[in-house]
Amino acid sequence: MSGGDIPMKRPRRIFFVIFALVLLVIIIVVAVVTTPGTNSRLPGLTNIFSPRSAAIAADEFSFSIGRDRSFVCLDGAVAGAGSLGVQVFDAEGRETLRESFHMTEPAIVQAGGNAIAFDINGNSVRVFTGTEVIAGFEAGGTIVSASINQTGWFTVVTQEGGGSRGTVRVYNSSGNEVYTVTLGSGFVLSAELSHDNSNLAVLNLTPYGSRVTIYQGLNPGDPDYVFDLIDGLIIDIFYLRDGNILALSTDSVILIDNSGTGIPVFTFYGNRLGGYTFNDDFITLHIYDYGLGYTGRIITLQADGTILGEMNTNRGIISMSSDSDLLMVLQNDGLSIFTKTLESLAAPEDVTYIVGASNILALGNNTALATNDHSALVIRLDTD
Repeated sequence: MSGGDIPMKRPRRIFFVIFALVLLVIIIVVAVVTTPGTNSRLPGLTNIFSPRSAAIAADEFSFSIGRDRSFVCLDGAVAGAGSLGVQVFDAEGRETLRESFHMTEPAIVQAGGNAIAFDINGNSVRVFTGTEVIAGFEAGGTIVSASINQTGWFTVVTQEGGGSRGTVRVYNSSGNEVYTVTLGSGFVLSAELSHDNSNLAVLNLTPYGSRVTIYQGLNPGDPDYVFDLIDGLIIDIFYLRDGNILALSTDSVILIDNSGTGIPVFTFYGNRLGGYTFNDDFITLHIYDYGLGYTGRIITLQADGTILGEMNTNRGIISMSSDSDLLMVLQNDGLSIFTKTLESLAAPEDVTYIVGASNILALGNNTALATNDHSALVIRLDTD
């Protein structure tokens, strides 16, 4: 692991190495996303209960957004994206927004009261709050990923011009394009804006591993700093409130500061990442042991790598979601709820769960969204 420039090799060899790395990252990301317990910031029929308590309400939300649905919590509301568009319900189950458009591979991410829905490998983009669409357009290239921050500024990563050429466009909260970066080589995976909209971090593959490139002040010209993970694969990056970046690789959590200096704050060499969640308060990792069955660990961490909690698990994990200081883990035998220090608040035997649940999404205020391919159920909990 090191920073600085990467020496260039023969163009033909670099092309084939990049192509091989792109195939590798696609295989690994698909494996992580489809492995039980993965959150991957692209969200999830269960209920949440306090110890030995009963749900006081369970309301079905009638999303009519087509197939391949995914959901996010939108400042207390529930937003869903599917093949037929987006839809938002408030906490009482009232529809507050519906926008119809076509997506082949719908995805949605959120921050605060803002969300962006986009069509992976397509062109459609919609940015919205719980009640209105802020921006809607067709991207100029094939969409790879998108992100949005707490202030409503957002990024769209596209492939344009063939080959591994990647473009990152930054938009303000009104939907106006304010900054563009094009990388001539290295497949661009994602981009993230800092909380104050002053810095942009771009994650891409290189012939030698992964690179995080930092553009400070969104000024034109060359990047200010780069962090290279030689012979390693970073699968996600996340801006913290203090302006530092968390990078998650296939075997470590790395803290990168504004000067491009990165240090691993937690490592899990020799294990396999089953899933993860990020929020502003803590990180959750589900790590499988190499072996038979579901043997592994759930670990919660602070951004500096300090372990908050750790527990062994031998049950299959379908989905994880966290909000504030609560972690919900949907397993193949029910739902478990923990504090961020992994103190158990409810175990599967204490919880009446919905058969067929495939994802769990923490909504805050003792509510959760449980979903499968056909249903979306919000469950409010009696915590007395």
